[in-house]
Amino acid sequence: MIVACIAKSIIMASDSKTTTSHEEIRKWVEERGGKPATVRGTGDDGEAGILRIDFPGYSGGDSLEEITWEEFFQKFDESNLQFLYQDKTADGKQSRFSKFVAKE
Repeated sequence: MIVACIAKSIIMASDSKTTTSHEEIRKWVEERGGKPATVRGTGDDGEAGILRIDFPGYSGGDSLEEITWEEFFQKFDESNLQFLYQDKTADGKQSRFSKFVAKE
């Protein structure tokens, strides 16, 4: 059982990608029905705060505020981030796994 879990983790990790391409990020998010969002109360003077992707039907809807792609990418670039994502799950289904990580 432990070996299977480790093997699955290795497979999942090898399928992850990173990008800073605005076009690639927007395409990936929109293909999954997501929208750019920020966590309410985390921005200053009308600026976007902590970035998130808001997917329909997932928890956190009350804590997220939709923002424009322009606002999203301005904060993304200012924060020197990369988008870490996965196209497919280990069993071949479309994945919604993503997170924002600092550029190396």
